[in-house]
Amino acid sequence: MTSTPTAVRTADRDPKLIGGGWRERFARIQAVPTTAAEHEADQPSTVLELADRRIPPRYRLAVADHPEVTTWVQQVTLASRRGPGGAPGIAQGPSLLITGSTGSGKTHQAYGAVRSLLAGGVRLRWIKTTAEELYAAQRPRQGVDGEQEMRALMACPLLIVDDLGAAKATEWTEALTLRLVNHRYEYMLPTIFTTNLPLGDIRTALGDRTASRLAEMCERVILTGPDRRRRTA
Repeated sequence: MTSTPTAVRTADRDPKLIGGGWRERFARIQAVPTTAAEHEADQPSTVLELADRRIPPRYRLAVADHPEVTTWVQQVTLASRRGPGGAPGIAQGPSLLITGSTGSGKTHQAYGAVRSLLAGGVRLRWIKTTAEELYAAQRPRQGVDGEQEMRALMACPLLIVDDLGAAKATEWTEALTLRLVNHRYEYMLPTIFTTNLPLGDIRTALGDRTASRLAEMCERVILTGPDRRRRTA
């Protein structure tokens, strides 16, 4: 006797007869690749992409193309030491003082140097601040530990201090600057300073003790040229 075709068709139509709960399992299987793909798309694939999320949009494609800045990047890379995972990590090394007039590209070169280190495989923690932000963070604020913020800047493996000497000089600002510079000088922690001050004016603006330490700890780069931010007709 032949089997009834209707029974076969009924089984084909009824999901309960071919492994109960298959819809739920199938839905879960389908969801896994999509969810993972979406999650992966939201994550940076390299440390450079991760750093670029912290860099202001205007400087996310910054390239350190000045010869003396690229030489400094090479020096810091060579001075790096291997970490537990085998990748080189930033260690002691020279600092960098970039001077130049307004709009000459100092901040661009500073961010470019960070990106070059990361692109070269150097692991690093870095912080960027300006002289104005440094002083503002040390003024008394309710619920904020300014001392903790200062210690973070002092101990960070790589620090960028933008617009050094731009703020109005007082005994208080001079003392704060000296404290920060002196710690990084003594521990030989790489620091990138940018300033509009000509080299001859640094001593007057920042004080003898700060200027003396900067002179010893920093490789110096002088940028020239017109203000890049101004457009001619």
